[in-house]
Amino acid sequence: MTLNAHVAPPASGGIARQVVILLHGVGADGADLFGLVPYVAPMLPDAVFISPDAPFAYDMAPFGRQWFSLQDRSGPALAAGIRATAPLLDAFIDAKLAEYGLDDSDLALIGFSQGTMMALHVAPRRAKTCAGIVGFSGAVVAGETLADEVLSRPRVLLVHGDADPVVNPASLATAERTLAAVGIPVLTELRPDLDHSIDGPGLALATAFLRQAFGLPLPQ
Repeated sequence: MTLNAHVAPPASGGIARQVVILLHGVGADGADLFGLVPYVAPMLPDAVFISPDAPFAYDMAPFGRQWFSLQDRSGPALAAGIRATAPLLDAFIDAKLAEYGLDDSDLALIGFSQGTMMALHVAPRRAKTCAGIVGFSGAVVAGETLADEVLSRPRVLLVHGDADPVVNPASLATAERTLAAVGIPVLTELRPDLDHSIDGPGLALATAFLRQAFGLPLPQ
């Protein structure tokens, strides 16, 4: 299965030196997180930004896409769903890195909600370590098997609103513990009075984190 994607070439006008893949939440599509690109691209001028549509139609509304179903939110059902979809995202990442002649060290993932769940599941199970993961308003799914399945340990930034009514803000601390327990370096930020969304300070943290993850100096 080929994923449709929105693509923004490097703002510098040159060749891509980094690949940033944006993974949207359930009920949205690739256009949703693609709206972040104008805010992030000036800080990563040599990055190509790619925002794919999730592979499946949203099964709880007549519009939108999903990475896996949320009709059954039990742990086993979520784990089964994410495991079924993970190979599709893995193959998409491989194809895009090959297309631009880059490797995992040149890759970052930005996820929101279910997109964060996908990023946190797939990246540590890839053989090579990506530069970094930014996860907004998400959680770790199938964390109980991570210790047996972890192959790489990318640096991670997790940002979550403390007033999130969709994904429990307690998921932030749980994700931090789960990832740290297998040696994945994690930074977290609990944003005050923020619901299930991304705010300006959180996005500023994310762009600074990604510059550092790619080995770029922070602007003076």
